[in-house]
Amino acid sequence: MKVSYHGHAAVLIETEGKRIIIDPFITGNGLSDLNAEELKVDAILLTHGHGDHVGDTVQLAKRNDALVVAPNELAVYLGWQGLKVHPMHIGGSYQFDFGKVKFTQAFHGSSFIKDDTKEIIYTGMPSGILFTNEGKTIYHAGDTALFSDMKLIGELNEIDVAFLPIGDNFTMGPDDALIAAQWVKAKTVVPIHFNTFPVIQQDGEAFVSRLSQQNINGKLLKPGDFIEL
Repeated sequence: MKVSYHGHAAVLIETEGKRIIIDPFITGNGLSDLNAEELKVDAILLTHGHGDHVGDTVQLAKRNDALVVAPNELAVYLGWQGLKVHPMHIGGSYQFDFGKVKFTQAFHGSSFIKDDTKEIIYTGMPSGILFTNEGKTIYHAGDTALFSDMKLIGELNEIDVAFLPIGDNFTMGPDDALIAAQWVKAKTVVPIHFNTFPVIQQDGEAFVSRLSQQNINGKLLKPGDFIEL
């Protein structure tokens, strides 16, 4: 299994001939190394409905005839846009032909914001994602604050790679993410959701160094970098 990072919270998983992308915010993401018009994917996993996570989902799904897996209300909304969707919810899991997906808690918001009409469209509960295939488990925490049930996630799952937000302001910052890393007990922790916008500027190298001081294997991935599992 190959797992690569592509700026902000976008993570691409390549496993058994399938390509799955989580939160494909590409267009408008100054840190992304991907081209949304050329990217080939079989499935799209979404943690919540904010624009910097749904990103290029509609275009990617239609062009690739890709399945979109998302929390129920978000999946229903995207289904109305003509996409092929599979709705799920927190605590639920499903075995797809590309791997097993389970949605976890996340403490955040989830909506589409339409600036032109000043509307906010509710898109259900935000979530994290546990993805398992080839005997490996990836935890993408989504956008979240620190919460104590991360201990339970770490106790119930043998996590190979955890992608944790460190940007602060909208999500947990480095201090809380350090605690989260201790709780989820992943073999490798990768910081995400930072430096995309001025308000979430953080020092990723400093965070990884702090992980090392806690005997946690941290890895700073630049857009396009990957981990082989």
